[in-house]
Amino acid sequence: MSLSKKKELAARTFKVGKQRIVFVKARTEEIKEAITKQDLRDLHKDNAILIKNIKGRKKKVTKKRRKSTGNIRKKIKKRKRDYVLLTRKLRGYVAELGSQGKLSKEEVKEIRKKIRNKNFRSKANLKEYIGELRK
Repeated sequence: MSLSKKKELAARTFKVGKQRIVFVKARTEEIKEAITKQDLRDLHKDNAILIKNIKGRKKKVTKKRRKSTGNIRKKIKKRKRDYVLLTRKLRGYVAELGSQGKLSKEEVKEIRKKIRNKNFRSKANLKEYIGELRK
């Protein structure tokens, strides 16, 4: 009689693979009579059922990878993004001053051209320039 079903049950009981379960040949009659998982646990305690140790290495060692030409990610459009953010901020500020009547249309046009040409480093720099215009 084949003990394959008993081996499957033992594998499930001890949470190991079927290939690791070994039955002692002298005690096959006892193993055949075992029906429940508890019976198999008792037989394991009495050394009728043995569990082999795991052989081979457990951890897979990963290969170190170098960055080759195809794997390099280039940081793109950072300069453009900075330009867009600054430009929108400055243009909004100039439009607000124009709508309040603090700047004339010609001054707004002139300042917008300078914003496009990156003449201002920041909003503070723009405010300083506008302060000099008023003097």
